[in-house]
Amino acid sequence: SPSLGRRRREAAAEEEVEETPQEKKLRLAKLYLEQLRQHGESRPALGAGAPVGQRGGQPPVLSPALTPRLASLQVQPPDPASIQVLRGHQLPVTCLVISPDDRFIFSASKDGSLIKWEVESGKRLCMVPGGKKGTEERHMGHASHVLCMAISSDGKYLATGDRNKLIMIWDAATCKRLHIFTGHHDAVSGLSFRKGTHQLYSASHDRCVKVWNVAENAYVETLFGHQDVITGLDSLSRECCVTAGGRDGTVRLWKIPEESQLVFCGHQGSIDCIQLINEEHMVSGADDGSVALWGLTKKKPLALARQAHGVQDAEGLQQPYWISAVAALRNSDLLATGSHSASVKLWKCSEGFRKLEPLWDIPLVGFVNSLKFSAAGDFLVAGLGQEHRLGRWWRVKEAKNSICIIPLKRRATAPSPEAPDNS
Repeated sequence: SPSLGRRRREAAAEEEVEETPQEKKLRLAKLYLEQLRQHGESRPALGAGAPVGQRGGQPPVLSPALTPRLASLQVQPPDPASIQVLRGHQLPVTCLVISPDDRFIFSASKDGSLIKWEVESGKRLCMVPGGKKGTEERHMGHASHVLCMAISSDGKYLATGDRNKLIMIWDAATCKRLHIFTGHHDAVSGLSFRKGTHQLYSASHDRCVKVWNVAENAYVETLFGHQDVITGLDSLSRECCVTAGGRDGTVRLWKIPEESQLVFCGHQGSIDCIQLINEEHMVSGADDGSVALWGLTKKKPLALARQAHGVQDAEGLQQPYWISAVAALRNSDLLATGSHSASVKLWKCSEGFRKLEPLWDIPLVGFVNSLKFSAAGDFLVAGLGQEHRLGRWWRVKEAKNSICIIPLKRRATAPSPEAPDNS
């Protein structure tokens, strides 16, 4: 009837008005896929058992951004004697970053100090010592435990966050302090620059994520959602970041423009560390001993390695070793995890990021509080301490508070003319 048709048109108009940006993207994507499907059906079909590329078929072409570097096939187990140990911090090393050109390492510690190292020589290029509590205005550096740090993708700015709620911005070349951001109400536990920009994301034990513009020394906005302290944060090129929510048991993807979030659940314990592998996948570690591999389109882990570092006998109780650090060689299938189990483990993501395969162990004594791969994948850097970066639950007395540079040898392979040098 005419009245029924009118009501349907009005309902359709209302739906169009209420469509969110995400729903519009989803609708357009479905439309595009439907067009592709119809286009595929209109082409001549492949004959039974025909090789790809014959009888009208073409091999699928994956863009370089979607094909992961198969770094795990090329890396060999490192020789423990070749590991370079850098000493300089008095208390446990809590965090570190590598400069984008792989020439320098910046590290920080529970003693509040900040050190810039040269990778090739292992020399200390500059050091900002830690100060006493309450002296931040007079003293150049931090006056409490430094828990996290990040470096901008152009290597210009270094950001450090401490237990005293402060974020300090440094000139990475000279180690001069440029600015202090205040605004968090508890310890700053995660920092990351958005790739290709000077936009900085910070996470805190006050359970919120803040966005800053470092070039203009400006605060942008605050995002809420976690039910417990945030313990880690990471980001890449997209205008979004991922966070580990401690004991609230969730990993969250924050979409900054839409001010929305996706919630992922899978660990049983406190989620203590997180890292993006590429724009579609990430890895996290928890104090229940598990390492989880996630796809950003699924709410549950694609793969979960339980008791990844084994089990310890603590006061007569069998407890899994806590996962205190995770690292990913960007856009590859190679991961590293750290605990206080006297080793760093390397992993391979196989079967299209649906399986985690252990490769080998690298012996290192102490709490592995931070792990980072160099951009080229030539070496792995570990920050070691006698204690966990977030507390003093255990103490490994025989450990040295140090930075370890682990060279990753490559298997000799014939160079491919199409492949880039670092693939």
